[in-house]
Amino acid sequence: MTKSVGIVGARGYVGAELIRLIAAHPDFELAFVSSRELVGQRVAGHIVEYQGELRYNSPSHEELPALGADAVVLALPNGKAAACVAAFDAVGADPVIVDLSADYRFDDGWYYGLPELTRAQYSGQRRISNPGCYATAMQLAVAPMLDALAGPVQCFGVSGYSGAGTSPSDKNDPDKLRDNLMPYALTNHVHEREVTRQLGHEVQFLPHVAPHFRGLTITANLPLSKPFARDEVVSRYVDRYAGEPLVDVGDEAPWVSAIAGRHHVELGGFTLTPDGRRLVVVATEDNLLKGAATQALQNLNLAFGLDEMAGIPR
Repeated sequence: MTKSVGIVGARGYVGAELIRLIAAHPDFELAFVSSRELVGQRVAGHIVEYQGELRYNSPSHEELPALGADAVVLALPNGKAAACVAAFDAVGADPVIVDLSADYRFDDGWYYGLPELTRAQYSGQRRISNPGCYATAMQLAVAPMLDALAGPVQCFGVSGYSGAGTSPSDKNDPDKLRDNLMPYALTNHVHEREVTRQLGHEVQFLPHVAPHFRGLTITANLPLSKPFARDEVVSRYVDRYAGEPLVDVGDEAPWVSAIAGRHHVELGGFTLTPDGRRLVVVATEDNLLKGAATQALQNLNLAFGLDEMAGIPR
């Protein structure tokens, strides 16, 4: 039976990707897409992959439950999700809610949906917190070595400016980014706290914005408790992600230019110091897809008992 999905905050880059994915999904249909800036305009006029007659609307929080969607994806800035969730709770409505912001990533009452690492913890929860884009890449890069770490992990990250959203700022201003690399939030970034909490191990994160539009790269420095050989390390990653269609383990360090528009994370560049006690791993991902929209679709599929890869291009 087809399930209906509503999107709150559909004007942004991630909202547009979600519309494309849901429009092509064999078991989902769009119930509504909200955007104050685009209200009344046809979705098909902005997203060519969607061929229906649906128009953008702008319901109040209190009106959301009456729209009757089986699932609602909140693609809103941090700090905006709670009012929407409260509107559903107030009337006892219980759709699947997937929140793409950081608002519930530290709430034990919500399932933290990074399927490759947390799938076994899903037991029918109707409230799902989508991981951060950087946080997804960092956790997948570190997890196979978690039991062998000797100290804090350092992650140097660079993202395209789409990660800064559509609200104007220095971090998404192409003129200010041209020929530039812009560091920001160099301690206590929300993704640093998120990954440290989820892995149960300290991760130190150094984020930067670059002039390209989409795609991020993480270079992770892992201190190890004992010497490792490279083959042993690579085997850990290959074994850990065997059967995971959205994690590719390669030999060379992946390039961020090759990940744009792709739905998976690439891991590679496994390099050890001569004593075998420090490992460097590189991860790349499209921040709008596996870092947000594609992962949300994985979580929706999981919530409705569908093939987790349904609607995700191979």
